[in-house]
Amino acid sequence: MHVIVCIKQVPETSNVRMDPQTGTIVREGVESIVNPFDLHALELALRLKEQRGGRVTAISMGPRAAETAIREALSMGCDDGLLLSDRAFAGSDTWATSRVLSAAVRKLAPFDLVLAGVRATDGETGQVGPGVASLLALPLATYVSSVLELTDGFVTVERLIEEGYESLRLPLPCLLTAGKEVGFPRLPTLRGKQRARRQEVVHRGPTDIEVDAARVGLAGSPTRVTAIERPTLTRTGRIVDAARIGAGRAAAELADFLQEHHLL
Repeated sequence: MHVIVCIKQVPETSNVRMDPQTGTIVREGVESIVNPFDLHALELALRLKEQRGGRVTAISMGPRAAETAIREALSMGCDDGLLLSDRAFAGSDTWATSRVLSAAVRKLAPFDLVLAGVRATDGETGQVGPGVASLLALPLATYVSSVLELTDGFVTVERLIEEGYESLRLPLPCLLTAGKEVGFPRLPTLRGKQRARRQEVVHRGPTDIEVDAARVGLAGSPTRVTAIERPTLTRTGRIVDAARIGAGRAAAELADFLQEHHLL
């Protein structure tokens, strides 16, 4: 069984900054981590490997510094790591990112499952996983909370929906986006860290995965950020002191306030 996990290196949530000229995230000089939702996808892949055997490959697109994210995945127990790194990929939106990842996944065939986190904390779009599935013509289940059954040729999953949960049975290969309900990510072991430090991480560019450089990166991204503005806080509080003016009057003032602001 071969499971491919798409992961992303993201800035620490509190450190996200945008370049007002290009509309892209500023990554230089910012501490980065593996996208927390992708860690849940890694955990699911490793549990399936423990149950069914096989191997797990972690892939990521990003600058050379993103190799640390791949090595973290290796230290957790992944067997192989692939980093898609080239200046041509810089500035890719979700569409272009999906194109790059899907081309890389195609080169790693045969595979049984492709996993990804439900979304990345730097963009919060949740579009890349479904985008990869669409470009590879794979069956898709999003917000997966657990894998109920994995048999020859099919996987049954439970996924989170607005009304609760639903079960889906999908043919293999397919793509799943994993939510945090699949399990808490394991910590790397000392032996795993030592192995990850020694292991080679393969680097690939546009030519290696056979994608047109003009259709990826900023040039191949149809999404454009036209303006960036910071919200201003204009709310002011009002305190009604029932101990000073009495409960009845306080209740009347509160009701008047709510009606004035169309909240009652």
